[in-house]
Order: sequence, then structure tokens, then C-alpha cells
Amino acid sequence: MRAFVAVEIQDDNILDAIAKVQSEFKIKATAVNKKNMHFTLLFLGEITEEAASNVKKALSTISFKPIEVRFTHVGAFPNPRSPRVIWIGVDETASKKLVELASQVEKKLEPIGFKSDKPFKAHLTIFRIKNRIDDISGMIEKFKKIDLGNYTMTELKFKQSILTPNGPIYSDLQVVLAQ
Repeated sequence: MRAFVAVEIQDDNILDAIAKVQSEFKIKATAVNKKNMHFTLLFLGEITEEAASNVKKALSTISFKPIEVRFTHVGAFPNPRSPRVIWIGVDETASKKLVELASQVEKKLEPIGFKSDKPFKAHLTIFRIKNRIDDISGMIEKFKKIDLGNYTMTELKFKQSILTPNGPIYSDLQVVLAQ
């Protein structure tokens, strides 16, 4: 199964505000469905049932406090001139706390064979871009400072992802609650 560890956005007001930002972008790209909005803390890829069981055991030992996030800006990877991903970022305090949580996840899962291929950056993907599009620097500049509201993250999730022609279908394999 294809799997990852994430923190989801489950607040309708925030999700609606994100959808409004998405609607401002007139580009040829795949918008992330609002029911699939999440911060990927660690992508695991294709794993076996046995590995999934080991991941659940490791994640059950994670302890974290609720994380208050404020959605504050839009960016693009690798850059706005040649974007592959458009994302929404969070305030500095929330970013640090999400980096800490991602680091804790990686430390727990590294002994069983899972390690990130790049440093975690707190971002919420809102578009995936398959084919080259024009420079979107102007649009990114327009959303350099935004306030889409605050959200308190209280759940860490181990998720399964089934890829379909209509986009991924996610399901929860495990939920770890903040303390």
C-alpha cells in the first residue's frame, strides 16, 4: 500500500478560504481537493502490511501538543518562474512546531527503515503542476501576505493513498491525538 504520515486541515472556514485562493489562479494545474488538504510530515511510499503494523507501533509512542497554525502566504516549488507545486505556508511559530513534529516522526520511523529524502518544510500543497506553465511570480506576489485564519491541529494521521484517474483517495490507518 502507498502510505504517508500527515496532519490534515479539517476546518471548513479555512478550507473554503483556501479554495477561494485556488480559484484566483487561472493556470493549467491540478488543484488539490479541499477534502485532501494536509501537511505531509513523512512520505513512506509503497509499504507492506507488516511495515504498516510496525509504523503504527512506532507512531503510537509519539507525544505532541496541539499546534496552532496561521495560514500566511503562498509560494511555489522549486520557484515561481518554473513551478511544479503551489503551496500555502504558515506563520513562523507553527512552522517550527511542524518541523519538530516531522522530526519526531522521522526519528520514530527511521529504525524501521523510513527516512525523508529532503528536509521538511511546512507547506500545504494546493496545486500540482505536470506540464510547464508561465511564470506565476505576479500571482505569488499578490498572495505574499494573506490571512486565511487560524487552525489548531490536534491529530497526527497515518494515511493510505490510493491513486485513481480522478485523484488520490486517502483513508486513515491510524490517528494519534495531541496531548
